[in-house]
Amino acid sequence: MSRSSRLLDRARAVIPGGVNSPVRAFAAVGGDPPFIVRGEGAQLFDADDHAYLDLVGSWGALLLGHAHPAVVEAATEAISRGSSFGAPTEAEILLAEAIRDRVPSMERIRLCSSGTEATMHAIRLARGFTGRDRIVKMDGCYHGAHDAVLVAAGSGLATFAVPGSAGVPAAVAANTLVVPFNDEAAIEQVFREHGDQIAAILVEPVPGNMGTIVPNERYLHALREISHQYGALLIFDEVMCGFRVAPGGAQELYRVKPDLTCLGKIVGGGFPLAAFGGRREIMEKLSPLGPVYQAGTLSGNPVAVAAGLATLRLLDDALYERLEAIGQRLEDGLREPLAYHGWCMVRVGAMFTIYSRAEPPKDYVEVKECDTTAFATFHRAALHGGVYLPPSQFEAAFYSVAFEDDQVDHVIAALSAALVEANS
Repeated sequence: MSRSSRLLDRARAVIPGGVNSPVRAFAAVGGDPPFIVRGEGAQLFDADDHAYLDLVGSWGALLLGHAHPAVVEAATEAISRGSSFGAPTEAEILLAEAIRDRVPSMERIRLCSSGTEATMHAIRLARGFTGRDRIVKMDGCYHGAHDAVLVAAGSGLATFAVPGSAGVPAAVAANTLVVPFNDEAAIEQVFREHGDQIAAILVEPVPGNMGTIVPNERYLHALREISHQYGALLIFDEVMCGFRVAPGGAQELYRVKPDLTCLGKIVGGGFPLAAFGGRREIMEKLSPLGPVYQAGTLSGNPVAVAAGLATLRLLDDALYERLEAIGQRLEDGLREPLAYHGWCMVRVGAMFTIYSRAEPPKDYVEVKECDTTAFATFHRAALHGGVYLPPSQFEAAFYSVAFEDDQVDHVIAALSAALVEANS
């Protein structure tokens, strides 16, 4: 038995399922998950001394790769002064200013500790600002593990074929309206029927938790127009795609300005940190200025803020040019083998998904048509070949700027071989 398997057995005795987030259990792809002991650049190393090229990147957080020297130095220096104060620091201002410079729609910003917190607080703020209770989300889009959005969600829930979650009251779920992604007619219909009750549209502008989906050319603009028409807010959940698909996120890439934006992952440089922000008059409804309560002991944690600030300062034009070159190399190398086996790859910026279907899906219904059994075989073969992919067909993959050309070529070769095994 491998050391990772022995660790999993120990973990199951004290942690439900042996993991602290369900998708890590590898239930959708089979086998035991490797227990990771360290990361370096584009690589992960497990408890059995296996090395993997990492296409998970802490679920998108590590745009610079593992243990980037500037991030390590900033975090180390910050923790030497104290791990947490529960009080304001100048670094919080610097990080908020750096975020606003990159995402101008975020005129005022509040820091918190996770993407789940960011979307939860943004929903409460939208309700407090509009005086309405209902929200609209898209089928397959995942916005964290809080009650209002655990309705027909993607990610881990789709992985385990659970339509929602036990413990979510029906009365809470009733305030969330679910429509298909990329369907303008559906969003128009739901607003015709419930427009005066809807506080906000909450959407991943580039979904990552049903795999990477490209929004139709007009779709995000249509969401902007209809929310404005009915006096609802448009909330972009850019926890995954923020700073990853473009320097200013999906709203820069597609030229759509939301009312509120939620950020996570990259904004904390791999540490527990997130942010939500938007128009000044909306954000000033938050306490202590307004009646919408939001708080957190570790919000603006000085170590996480230092890591996030160090990360944002490195996101220059040269970095995005390199990220695009890596992505194009992957696409070019995999195009032929994918087409041969009737699979496809969808990429937006530095996030992508390999689908076990011939045509890129446009929504969650089409994603669910994928052959998840074949994907499980593909995943196991890729892992054996030294490539660490997300352990679910319903998750986006993420690469970092730390990848060298020879490492990209290794990924191409390993995934090409895995395709053969999955389709034999």
